[in-house]
Amino acid sequence: MLTNFNGMKTYNTEQIRNVVLMGNTKSGKTTLAEALMLEGKVIDRRGTVEAKNTVCDNTEIEQLYQRSIYPTLFYSEYGDHKINFIDTPGSDDFIGGLISAFRVVDSGVMLVNGQHGVEVGTEIFSRYAEQHNIPLLLAVSQLDHEKANWDSALDSLKEAFGSKVCPLQFPVETGLAFNAYVDVLKMKMYRFKEDGEREELDIPAELADNAEELQAELVERAAEADEALMEAFFESGTLTPEQIVQGLVLGFRKGEIMPLVIVSGKKDIGVKRLMELITLIAPHPGLTSAKTVSGEEVPCDANGASSLYIYKTSQEQHLGDIAYFRVMSGKVSEAMDLVNVNNGSRERISGLFVAAGRKREKVTELMAGDMGCTVKLKNAKSNHTLNGGGKSWEFEPIAFPPSKFRTAIKAKSDKDDEKLGEILNRAAAEDPTIVVEYSKELKQLLVSGQGEHHINTLKWHINNTHKTEVDLLTPKIPYRETITKMAASSYRHRKQSGGAGQFGEVHMLIEPYVEGAPENSRFKVDGKDLVLSIRGKEELTMEWGGKLVYYNCIVGGSIDGRFMPAILKGIMERMEEGPLTGSYARDINCYVYDGKMHPVDSNEISFKLAGRNAFRDAFKKAGPKIMEPIYQIEVMVPSDCMGDVMSDLQNRRALIEGMSSEKGFQVLKAKVPLAELHKYSTSLSSLTSGRASFTMELAEYTQVPADIQERLLQEYEEEDKDD
Repeated sequence: MLTNFNGMKTYNTEQIRNVVLMGNTKSGKTTLAEALMLEGKVIDRRGTVEAKNTVCDNTEIEQLYQRSIYPTLFYSEYGDHKINFIDTPGSDDFIGGLISAFRVVDSGVMLVNGQHGVEVGTEIFSRYAEQHNIPLLLAVSQLDHEKANWDSALDSLKEAFGSKVCPLQFPVETGLAFNAYVDVLKMKMYRFKEDGEREELDIPAELADNAEELQAELVERAAEADEALMEAFFESGTLTPEQIVQGLVLGFRKGEIMPLVIVSGKKDIGVKRLMELITLIAPHPGLTSAKTVSGEEVPCDANGASSLYIYKTSQEQHLGDIAYFRVMSGKVSEAMDLVNVNNGSRERISGLFVAAGRKREKVTELMAGDMGCTVKLKNAKSNHTLNGGGKSWEFEPIAFPPSKFRTAIKAKSDKDDEKLGEILNRAAAEDPTIVVEYSKELKQLLVSGQGEHHINTLKWHINNTHKTEVDLLTPKIPYRETITKMAASSYRHRKQSGGAGQFGEVHMLIEPYVEGAPENSRFKVDGKDLVLSIRGKEELTMEWGGKLVYYNCIVGGSIDGRFMPAILKGIMERMEEGPLTGSYARDINCYVYDGKMHPVDSNEISFKLAGRNAFRDAFKKAGPKIMEPIYQIEVMVPSDCMGDVMSDLQNRRALIEGMSSEKGFQVLKAKVPLAELHKYSTSLSSLTSGRASFTMELAEYTQVPADIQERLLQEYEEEDKDD
């Protein structure tokens, strides 16, 4: 262990622990973070959420709402170890902060409110932790509250996580008198005085039976973690303290044991013991490796080539862009030159810091596995990898959950349109779960996120931080238009206004395109047989899905070949703005089989307009229909809420496809029209008290019901009149 010029230690990889701090809103994460930093002498005075002076909730909006919204990196020191923590938001709307943290940590602490036990966030976040192979240590907080109930909290944890839950401690009493707990790993009672000083005492006789019972369970769980330990247990009937710890370490790192401890950030109870257990059982970064996009495994080795991975960026008024990273390999030092493998730019580490919220301490070097931040990088963003030593490692990007809430956004003043675009692009760079796109089809600027609160927080920043007033609007639906039968039409475009005139006549036949159907050349038009001679065929795949197949069936030179591309251009203009509602059209075979031209007045614009209008007229006679996007949704819902959720989906024209069970939850699969899913995340949260979650992705396009098609046609006609 070395020391930087300013007194901050440089920790070896084996001395580092990287931990995500997670839990439901109001579980006490921010208060615990203050206690952890105070214990490690990173800060000399504890802040409070009420006083709005905590290290983690340090932005104006977090202080306004009195809850975490952004992930915050902080650290503490315990003995000869450094523990990097990322404090994460307690709401699923801000899940991006947790998902990005999972990429750079090796274990987690799940905080559980002793008044409520397992809550929505506990359930949702633990599922994500399991998906990312993050082992969890459970910590019950707020046992000093008058409504705290240890037995109820413990029962809810066992119901949620089963036999994985392994209590290492239990409180002597809960409520306002809470000041002591029994540690069954050390078989001692610890009592805390008003000044936070800890007394180590023998376990009172009235608590001995409970302590011995829990220790026996602990010994059995430790033995189950390893065959050699199981043999030792069978031989002697117990395990030594060292063997118990060994079993805990193995079981925890494999995700088979969730050690359960007690903490009170406000009273500084159990905080030191929590840090001790983290250093004892949590894996150090040197035990891990990271996968590159090419599949190469890069060990976290201080002797390897220098490489860092940026998991988060943010901007501060007087500092500019700040990049938060983990050293994936080698060492990173001040003034080091690295190459950004994502865009080829060279970056110099001009300043190197360890961070505790907005408090940053300058260091000269960080070793593999450590975490820190730097400023003034030119072209580095989240998910970027910076390498030295000639390496071209590119670590896999963070896979964020798909969006659950979508809205249109518009500046109140047209002069702010460009500024709004810049604000949104920067917001999306800092929070990749914000997705921004301009829909040429819908003529709307769309913003998607993880929930209504997520997007309202973005709106607050736009209004208050950037002083730009915006409106959130219901997004339009990207309908599609197509046809159901064959129809023919002709159109003559003629214009004479002095000088050169315009003339073009096009005869056209259209029919539905069906994938794999045989080519057709015989049709019946107005009771007469029409046989076409196909001279040319162009198959176009539409950007928005579906196809247009364009057939040249001109014989006898009625239309010169040089005008055929112009006719296609006119048809494509109508495909981009369908005749029914202005939506994209798709899946049409189009045959141009006759027409007329003028030796002087015919030109490309004439045939483009003739083709466009002939296509429009034929389309309206060909049994046109409007197609709507259908989304496949999967809802994970508690059993007691299943009836309400299913009833709500059926009211949204959902087709229920099936149900299954997963870890105490019901998984409901359905197909639902996008038009019925606006603000669904908010409704689902209301129906289930926030306990359900869902995913959605585009499945298909199907025809809208007749009454809805009629309404859409009327609405489009009204818009046309207004325009």
